Amino acid sequence: MIKHDRDKYEQFFEAFGTQLKYGVYSDYGMHKEDLQDLLLFRSSRGDKPITLQEYVDAMPEDQKEIYYASGSTVEAISALPQTEAVLAKGYEILYFTAPVDEFAVKQMIAYKEKVFKSVTANDLDLNTEEEKKALDEKQEENKSLLEKMASALEGKVERVVLSSRLKKHPACLTSEGDLTLEMEKILNSMPTDKKVQAKLVLEVNPEHPVFAHLTDMQDTAKIGKYAKLLYNQALLLEGMPIENPAEFSELICELM
Repeated sequence: MIKHDRDKYEQFFEAFGTQLKYGVYSDYGMHKEDLQDLLLFRSSRGDKPITLQEYVDAMPEDQKEIYYASGSTVEAISALPQTEAVLAKGYEILYFTAPVDEFAVKQMIAYKEKVFKSVTANDLDLNTEEEKKALDEKQEENKSLLEKMASALEGKVERVVLSSRLKKHPACLTSEGDLTLEMEKILNSMPTDKKVQAKLVLEVNPEHPVFAHLTDMQDTAKIGKYAKLLYNQALLLEGMPIENPAEFSELICELM
């Protein structure tokens, strides 16, 4: 049906697609080979859902991985700052809006030898060697500032770094390891006493006016306040609750 009557298959998938995805995820991925070509996903390409094979067929020659982003809706995912660098390269992004989506591809690991990669992963590796070197030098130049920001966010992020993935946003959150922020959100919403925490990194856009303003600051306390503001802003963009809305509101008013 998926090959000969696509409209009807899309209607079928609308009703039973979640069960197919759970089939990929269940039994430690034992049935993934049988089910993976039946999956459909929305993507940055347009409104029509696509198969994994269609994604791979459309990949540019220099693209090595299958990129995806997770969120509650297509609109929320489209607004994520972490998508900017991937889209700027001309790479398509799969949009995962079902809670099971990311867990299913974690079981699959790869499709047609193309590894799945979250746009929120801290190791996207989209830069040239020259770009990496320039960013490393800027990172070293601003080491003291970034350490002060990280100190203000101790216990919330692993570290604060300069970002190469951001184009127009001042900051974003990325994750280290297999547990992403979206997976943390889903797992912690389940009725269990055991809570998980992703290893988060706050990435700051070195080309944004906010960062230029930060580099002129000498007041450590004020730098910390900006760090908290950027962190909470990044949480909100991820659809995550902020710990202290009153403090966030006061920070906005004070820094304005």
